[in-house]
Amino acid sequence: MHQIIQRAKEEKRSLLETEAKELLKEYNVPVPDFKLIQSEEEVTGLAKEMTFPVAMKIVSPEIIHKSDAGGVKLGIKDEKEARLAYQEIIRNIKKYNQEARVKGVIVYPMLPKEVEVIVGMINDPHFGPVAMFGLGGIFVEVLEDVSFRIIPLEEEDAEEMIREIKGYKILKGIRGEPPRDVPAIKEVLLKVSKLAMENPEIKEIDLNPIFVFEQGLQVIDARMML
Repeated sequence: MHQIIQRAKEEKRSLLETEAKELLKEYNVPVPDFKLIQSEEEVTGLAKEMTFPVAMKIVSPEIIHKSDAGGVKLGIKDEKEARLAYQEIIRNIKKYNQEARVKGVIVYPMLPKEVEVIVGMINDPHFGPVAMFGLGGIFVEVLEDVSFRIIPLEEEDAEEMIREIKGYKILKGIRGEPPRDVPAIKEVLLKVSKLAMENPEIKEIDLNPIFVFEQGLQVIDARMML
């Protein structure tokens, strides 16, 4: 069992966002550089480690929907704003759930908003691990434009998953928009398949959103439930 998963199981919780991203990095899935801040003092010197503007989000096993709890701050321009944002996030979380275990605040650079996709996995009691793919945002929430395949995935499975959603035209580039890096999406699907096979303790994976650029992609938010 992976030591990150072992630690989470011992503490009777799912993976923290920082842990999920560490695990993704081990499987060479691109995530933005990030830092976990556990005190207001640690904000000092942040400018030396990453480029502003940054995003800041609460890290707590009890806070799943971070925005609802007031645990997300975006577009922070400098260390002074970061310090105020840290204070406000901690204050909001205490108000939202006094029992929440606060592990810190994750900080990472803001990236230009791009075409969003979602990659997921659920460990189905009948079929075992099943991969899911779709465009992010309204496409997955309202139109439910998603595809599924039983894991393990072969290259052709990942290719088919991407091509069969209605939003595939957006990835290929429409109305003057450039095409996005479809091979990079395929790689992530294959790596998530491998991650799920090698770590059966993971019940659910939710990588949403993933920003897909003309070249490459970045997983902005990651959840893994045990």
